[in-house]
Amino acid sequence: MVTVSANKAALRTRQLLAFVPLAMLLLGSGCVAPVVSLRQGPRQYVATDYDAVLARWTRAQSLVLVDELETALTVNATFESWDFRWAYVIRYARDYRLTIVERQRLLREQLNETRRSHQFFVALYGSHYKESNLTKKNSAWVVRLIDARGNETPPMQIEAIKKSSVLERRYFPYNTVWRQAFRITFPIETPDGRPTLSPQAEWLGLRFAGAYGNTDLIWDLAPAAASNAQANTAAPRVNPARLGRAQLTQVKPVHLARGGAAL
Repeated sequence: MVTVSANKAALRTRQLLAFVPLAMLLLGSGCVAPVVSLRQGPRQYVATDYDAVLARWTRAQSLVLVDELETALTVNATFESWDFRWAYVIRYARDYRLTIVERQRLLREQLNETRRSHQFFVALYGSHYKESNLTKKNSAWVVRLIDARGNETPPMQIEAIKKSSVLERRYFPYNTVWRQAFRITFPIETPDGRPTLSPQAEWLGLRFAGAYGNTDLIWDLAPAAASNAQANTAAPRVNPARLGRAQLTQVKPVHLARGGAAL
């Protein structure tokens, strides 16, 4: 029995020693995430820009339990910002050949949504599938919107996407059949009127926390870009009817998924 236990301990040690350099390699090989801007206003995107914009607004993270040689959580999240929605709209309108009237209506709805909330599309895989459902009371994870100034805000809505459509699979390619997908919505302001994202914040993020540990997905903000995060109610609203025809070729709307829900 002593020999068997010793052999198991030695095997465990070798597994850990083999895992450490692999983990260091994976951590060291990651690309530096791009800096993003929350600035509003017109964009000059074309449909083929969508993949690059998606990459700019998407973050990925894994929480590895070293002692158990297990990945407790793997998550990808896209911040559906003004900039992201603009690129998404252009791609969608090209794919579905929308009319100018449809473009105008959907563009207005999608950009206005950024003035009402902060939304994220999230696809995750947890080592315990049922516990990884963020909509359940007994979920292993809680999610918070955080920023560099210490603000931490719970979501006002988490929508489980039980069966992803072709749009949610094609436009968010990290959303595989092995993952659970959600759309998470946070308020623009706290109940006492303070912005949930500080205008002085150098970064914003999503925090996943629970008994297994915690991990943050971080979006670094360009200098002074955060000042636009809460300028939604004061920013001039886009009126597509006042744009020229040449501009309308760049103003294409996002679809209304799930019974009129945003994006």
